[in-house]
Amino acid sequence: MRVFHKFVAAVAVLSIATPVFAASTIKVVEGGEGGGPMTLTLDQSTIKAGETTFLVHNDAMSEEHEMVLVKLKSADQAILVVKSKHRVDEKTLNSMGEVSELKPGADGQLKAKLAPGSYALLCNIKGHYEAGMHAMLTVTQ
Repeated sequence: MRVFHKFVAAVAVLSIATPVFAASTIKVVEGGEGGGPMTLTLDQSTIKAGETTFLVHNDAMSEEHEMVLVKLKSADQAILVVKSKHRVDEKTLNSMGEVSELKPGADGQLKAKLAPGSYALLCNIKGHYEAGMHAMLTVTQ
């Protein structure tokens, strides 16, 4: 019985000493049709660090969309668009994954472990980023 009590005490100490990161879920809605403004909205723009699930919904009637998650070096990091391709140069960014090829009305999800810092979420289908399909996410301790 004495060993059991030592084990319980050790588990209690470890639980207190180990930082616990919150699990978060972010709802992402993408919208917009070709030739018009496009949107990528988050149901929250600041979350705590830890495991995060992005639930992505394409609300467009006829346009395919995607969501790319990018870890930024700073909140004001410039995201460069290759004008000739009307797309963001993903090779210059720290991509943490994406939900790609979301057909109109479709849903997808992405799970990622986020550290404190600034993140961008964007659609990199030709012309969509330029039409406004991007949002910022701040992750705190």
